[in-house]
Amino acid sequence: MSMPFYVAPEQQMKDRADYARKGIARGRSVIVLHYTDGILFVAENRSQALHKVSEIYDRIAFAAVGRYNEFENLRQAGIRYADVRGYTYDRTDVTVRGLANAYAQLLGTIFSSGAEKPYEVEIVVAELGATPAQDQIYRLTYDGSVADEANFAVMGGSADVIAEVVSRGFSSGLNLAEAAELAVRGLGSDGGPNAAPRVLGVEALEVAVLDRNRAMPRKFRRIKGDRLAVLLADGPEATADDGAEARPQKPAT
Repeated sequence: MSMPFYVAPEQQMKDRADYARKGIARGRSVIVLHYTDGILFVAENRSQALHKVSEIYDRIAFAAVGRYNEFENLRQAGIRYADVRGYTYDRTDVTVRGLANAYAQLLGTIFSSGAEKPYEVEIVVAELGATPAQDQIYRLTYDGSVADEANFAVMGGSADVIAEVVSRGFSSGLNLAEAAELAVRGLGSDGGPNAAPRVLGVEALEVAVLDRNRAMPRKFRRIKGDRLAVLLADGPEATADDGAEARPQKPAT
């Protein structure tokens, strides 16, 4: 009689973690960082339809790397969570901390389950506060671990190399143009210190902000096309509103 195949729990968890990390590392990086008037999201993404950065709620945004179908499921689940909570209670009761806790429970359950493979995703959820000191950025990994990031977060690709470049150039007084230049420089340095930096044009970038100066309740807006070209050229900051995500806004209760 043959003996059943046995794998130690520690080895099983290690194998699942290695599997998820390899999938995440194959994706292009995303940088989320504070600037003077809000939170900036910059992703290397040549697709005009498959977004890595999206709006979740009035002052909350989502960014992800990894398998698109998996983080798209998470994005939709986050929108449902926020809409239901905001409609049931009040829009101010929807917080990024509650959303991060919900994502952590979901990712942790999937990772520890032997019935399905772990999600090959890493996500950031960020909330714009009334003041810069109240801004919040949470990074969640494939196993449900949550990190509260103080100034910036880098995910996917050569995250350690990019984070080193961003760390050297970051300061608390960056304006939007300076923060965008730093993020793009960081994304182009993923080859390491001995490699020539890559030049990333407008067509290779997905850029969005949570803008504290925006008069509308929904603070998320995308920067693309000519406005992004002007921003990357260190010209005047684009302030015109190009519209939020096409998602109907629930009435206040």
